[in-house]
Amino acid sequence: MPPRFEFHLSATDGKARTGEIRMRRGTIATPAFMPVGTAATVKAMKPADVRATGADIILGNTYHLMLRPGAERIDRLGGLHGFMGWDRPILTDSGGYQVMSLSELRKITEEGVSFKSHLDGSKHMLSPERSMEIQALLGSDIVMAFDECPRADQPRPVIEASMEMSMRWARRSREAFDTGKTADISALFGIQQGALDEELRGRSAEALRAIGFDGYAIGGLAVGEGQEAMFATLDFAPDMLPADRPRYLMGVGKPDDLVGAVERGVDMFDCVLPTRSGRNGQAFTWAGPINIRNAKFAEDTGPLDARCGCPVCTGWSRAYVHHLIRAGEMLGAMLMTEHNLHFYQQLMAAMREAIATGGFASFATEFRANYVKVSV
Repeated sequence: MPPRFEFHLSATDGKARTGEIRMRRGTIATPAFMPVGTAATVKAMKPADVRATGADIILGNTYHLMLRPGAERIDRLGGLHGFMGWDRPILTDSGGYQVMSLSELRKITEEGVSFKSHLDGSKHMLSPERSMEIQALLGSDIVMAFDECPRADQPRPVIEASMEMSMRWARRSREAFDTGKTADISALFGIQQGALDEELRGRSAEALRAIGFDGYAIGGLAVGEGQEAMFATLDFAPDMLPADRPRYLMGVGKPDDLVGAVERGVDMFDCVLPTRSGRNGQAFTWAGPINIRNAKFAEDTGPLDARCGCPVCTGWSRAYVHHLIRAGEMLGAMLMTEHNLHFYQQLMAAMREAIATGGFASFATEFRANYVKVSV
């Protein structure tokens, strides 16, 4: 029988790590990037095409799916995997971040968060227990503990109180998960909080280790603090988490964010950036991002990225994709998204290879030398 959850490190290079997560629905090579399928779809992509990019796992969103079409409905229809046609692992976030960021009217108590839907104003309650129930109904392979994610610029007492409540919610999440219907087939990750504060991050990690989880996420970053502050926090935050478990940096990020985070010991990532940017005309390349809307691409017969080799880069020119995006054609968003997801998976594969061969520092130096952050 395939394992419920196993994490094996195969090589390290400095703090950078490569290995595998083995689960019943498949193996996930790490460092791993998870495309975001918020509403049971990676936008502009069919599941088979997402898999063809090299993705081993995708992310689904508890908040959006509980509101539409509803977790109970998805359960009646056979679970999220069958519903959307993705047969490999799915990680679902807990819904906490979306409640905080999307709900206009919300009230946070020790019990959980009561809020009104951003879709129709209907009233809902999301607690650690309800989040675990919803993620079980969805059939999630990796379940995230329910937490609160305040902005990093909040006063320290606010950050501290939030972190401490999130740790109490983490224990309740653990207890609810362990008595749920998927405890014997799914994994549960805890989420470290504490914003940019090293002492609070340490206390959060200690609390999570005492509870015990299959993996550990680093939450509360990529919420407006900037790359320098994020990296400064990642200089210590991953080291506080168990070395024999995967470390997941939530909501990150740009290609250079990924390289810097892997350099600091992170194993897993998710972000809407490759798909959202693709729909808006930004293509990621090994030389940096480009805005395909720019007029200079109108007669450019080259590929989006000469180093890429994905089906988009071997099949269509910059000029054609420029035309599609400028004309608002659906195919433009599809091709740009497909290319960006291929690029992200190529980047992860290149980092895994560099770690395995002991050349990650050289890889990171070369990447930064060639990657121009400002669109060209």
